[in-house]
Order: sequence, then structure tokens, then C-alpha cells
Amino acid sequence: MKKLKNYEVWFITGSQHLYGEKTLLEVAEHSKEIAKGLSKSPNIPIKVVFKPVLTTPDSIYDLMLEANNSKTCIGLITWMHTFSPAKMWIAGLKVLQKPFVHLHTQYNRDIPWSKIDMDFMNLNQSAHGGREFGFICTRMKKSRKVIVGYWKDEKVQNKLAIWMRAAFAWQDAQGGKIARFGDNMREVAVTEGDKVEAQLRLGYSVNGFGVGDLVKYVTTITDKEIDTLISEYQDRYIIAAEAAIGGSKHSDLREAARIELGIRQFLEDGNFTGFTTTFEDLHGLKQLPGLAVQRLMADGYGFGAEGDWKTAALVRAMKIMSVGLNGGASFMEDYTYHLDPSGMKVLGAHMLEVCESITAGKPGLEVHPLSIGGKDDPPRLVFNVPAGPALNVSLIDLGNRFRMILNEVDVVLPDEELPKLPVARAVWIPKPDLEIAAESWILAGGAHHSGFSQALTAEYIEDFAEIAGIELLQIDDSTKMSEFKKEIRWNTVSYS
Repeated sequence: MKKLKNYEVWFITGSQHLYGEKTLLEVAEHSKEIAKGLSKSPNIPIKVVFKPVLTTPDSIYDLMLEANNSKTCIGLITWMHTFSPAKMWIAGLKVLQKPFVHLHTQYNRDIPWSKIDMDFMNLNQSAHGGREFGFICTRMKKSRKVIVGYWKDEKVQNKLAIWMRAAFAWQDAQGGKIARFGDNMREVAVTEGDKVEAQLRLGYSVNGFGVGDLVKYVTTITDKEIDTLISEYQDRYIIAAEAAIGGSKHSDLREAARIELGIRQFLEDGNFTGFTTTFEDLHGLKQLPGLAVQRLMADGYGFGAEGDWKTAALVRAMKIMSVGLNGGASFMEDYTYHLDPSGMKVLGAHMLEVCESITAGKPGLEVHPLSIGGKDDPPRLVFNVPAGPALNVSLIDLGNRFRMILNEVDVVLPDEELPKLPVARAVWIPKPDLEIAAESWILAGGAHHSGFSQALTAEYIEDFAEIAGIELLQIDDSTKMSEFKKEIRWNTVSYS
């Protein structure tokens, strides 16, 4: 998993020579102080780097090219300390390929009522300098986030932090690689899509590999390597008696360890960031990878079942955004409903592949038959997801565009124990309720697979979609069907 500390956001300030060298020196000092203050704030996850004040079209253009070519710069914070004539920004913004946020702030928080004079006014012109910059960005249809408020305020810094994490996920997607072991599940529509357009629009490549390519790796794994991994399992999980050493299913656990080590080595050798499997193509594997998928997701890999490469890329992005945050992110599926009128709920799960990052406790490790796929009994981690707010997000291909659908949900504990359901599972109440949420999701074309997170809020997904330039439909407490239907119609026109 990539580390936030290895990347940086550049702080760039707009001004002009009209104000004279003394004012420009003050502008630079103020900018340095803000950049340093943000960088040292515990609320800010990525280093903020001051760049010289921009006062000419050439200096702006050159800096944008420098940002494009930097492997460590994931985006820009733009701030207009004074008035910066926006025509100066056109050439630079035209070539800029990195995301940027417009921080509409000022160096001072308060107006010095009894002391304010024209010198102060000439220096502190963010109020209308930001509007000039905003106009040219809108005229040029440049996607960006606008944050308004005092730069030292926690609310402002938290919004910056969310945008930084979204920009970090976007940086990770550029050149990201998804490996598909086998093809999509046969006859399924939503897991298909345009892989060329995905690479053009979102940056990551998707390529298929025969299961035999993976099997070659799996067969090279030694017993010693398996023994070491089994020891890790013993420390980390509550292993059921039949899966423990000497148990009737321990050989299945050893095979799961072999498969995990094989997949891990394949992904590491190919520098992949995510992968897919399908139970319809397991030739040469003795069992469907379950435990392996759960553990690889926990280490930051994106995953999609049944060849669902779009969800694999989405899960990876959600994991990158949530590095270091409480909670986790996982591949998920709406599996079955509880339709009691007094409290409708969704039980989310999958056959095996739910990430252990979304449990607060110590998972159980069990081995059970799988009534699909026709292979040996696969081990898997079994747990409940703790109560609390969460998100379900879907990424779909509508032919002429990609669309994200986001539903805010509240995870609750199961009404009763689930002793006969040996999978990891989450129970949630969708917002505003199951009826409206499900109808909205279905009308929007949301997939049966999703990325699930208790670490992220809707704002992270909004920022990522804005950076990516893709449509986002949000389902939350304020959703009304009549308005949601209108939004779908309007978006169809807007994106056509």
C-alpha cells in the first residue's frame, strides 16, 4: 500500500507585479506561513510544499508543467492572496493534468476595524481575487473543489484533508493495474464494460490472465512457506477445530495458504493494485480463493468477484483514500433483505470475499462447503461488521460515460445470531430507507457489487468523482424519488 508521507501537495499563490515588490514579499511570507502551518497540522495527512508566488503567465505555465512531471506531487492548492488577473492563468490551466483545490481564504481571520487602511486592502484581496480565479476556472470547465473559510479552522483543514485523500487515490489510479484471473461470470451484464475507456478516463489498465498463469505461481509455493503463513493465521484468527493442525479440514487451510502466497507473488511481480476471480474459471485451483482474497484486500489490494474489474478498481481507490483512518473498506454485495415493515434491513455479504478491515474484533477462520463452483471446501474469515455509519458505492459503465452511485447507510448488529451462515456479513439500514434507497439504486443502474466503507464519508467520493470528471448520484437522508428521477434525466442530457 502506498504511504501518504511519500507524496506532497503544492501550495501556489496568485498575485501580480502591480502592487510592487514590498507587497509581493509580504504575499510570499504569508504564503510560506500558511503552507507550513497546514503541513504541520495534525488534520492534514500529506506534506504541503510552498511554491514561489505566481505573477506572470510564463511562471504559471512553467509551474503547471513542473507539477505534471512530478512523481510526488499529487495536486495543487491554489490561493489568490491579491487580485491575480485570470487571463494569466489560461495557458497554465490548459496544460495542467493534476487535480487542484481552490482555497478561498485569507491570511488574516478578522478585519482590523480600527486600523484598516488602503495598504491593508491592497494586500488582502482574496475576497475578489478568488472570484476572478473562479471565473476563469468555470469558463474553462476546470473541475475543482472550492473550500471557503479561515485556513487555521479545523473545518477548513478537514475539507482539505478529504480532498487530499481523494487526490491521493486519483494519483494511485494513474498507471494502476488490475489483473483478471479468468473472464467475467458468464451472461452477467453489469460486470462488463469498456476497459479502454476506463484507462483513458480513470487511468488504470485492466488485463486478463489465464488461471494457468496463476497456477504456475501456486505450484511453486513450498511447505516451509505454508508453515510460516499458517503460524500467522494462528496468531491472527480464531481457528475452528476442524481447520487447526490435526483437524479434518487442515489440508484445505494449507491449500488456501498456498493459493494466497501464489496470488500475492503474482500481484507483486506484476506490480498490480487489484485483481478479480470467478468461480466459473478455477481450472487448476483446488478451491475458490476466499481467505486469500480477504487477506489481500486487507493489505490494500482492490478486488471484484466474478471478473468485476470496475469494482476492483473502486475498492482500491476507497482503500487508498482511507489509509490511516479508522474503519476499513471492502468488496460487498447486497445479498438478501429483511422486509419487516417495522424495520427493513439489508444483509450484505458475498460467498467468501469480504475484507477483514471492516471488523473490529478477531475473526473466526472456518472451513465449509461452497454450494457453487464444484471445488473443495474453501476456508474463510467469519465475522459481523460493527454498527455505525457507512457507505456503499457502485461504479458502472453506461456506454457513453461512467457513473458512480453512492448510498449512505447505517450498519446495525444482526437481530439474532447467525450460527448457520459461515461468511463475513454486514447488516445495514439504507438511507433514507430501504424502499427509496433500493428504488433509487435500481433506477440509477447501480450494480449488485459495491465498494463498502466505514472509514469514508460521502465527501470523499464526491471529491474523487469531481477529480475524475464522472457523474455521481447520491442517495441519502434527503433523497426524494421525484427529485432523484429528475436528476437522472438531467444528467442524461448533461452527459450526452
